[in-house]
Amino acid sequence: MVHITRGLAETLLRFARERDPESVTISLSVRTAAELDGTDLDDDTPVFTHFYLPNAGKSVNAVFGVDLGTPAGQIQGRFVSHPTGDLSVSKRDDLAEVVFVAVPPWERASLAAFDRKGRRKELTVVDAEPPEESVSL
Repeated sequence: MVHITRGLAETLLRFARERDPESVTISLSVRTAAELDGTDLDDDTPVFTHFYLPNAGKSVNAVFGVDLGTPAGQIQGRFVSHPTGDLSVSKRDDLAEVVFVAVPPWERASLAAFDRKGRRKELTVVDAEPPEESVSL
């Protein structure tokens, strides 16, 4: 079973809707349920909570071929949109341990999770919030 916060699921679907008819690929990371407010899952259950902006570090990547927008080793999943495709993993998708795929009409029912071999996983949307974070300047 794969868990994702409602806020992240809605954000990913919004990215896909705004990018349509182009596809979008977004790197995702997890927190344990113990770190979230408002969940009754076992403390060590991984829940997808965060994303890395799809265009972060893009200009450097174009020159040097290095993805500086995503910290190494921090990605447990990937979101891909298929504006004209099936609700499944394609050979062109960037794979990860868990791949979330969405298709139009960009609603919760059009979002699914798969393993890296393309097998569909049960997806549970969790009404929980990650802790607030801040950056000191």
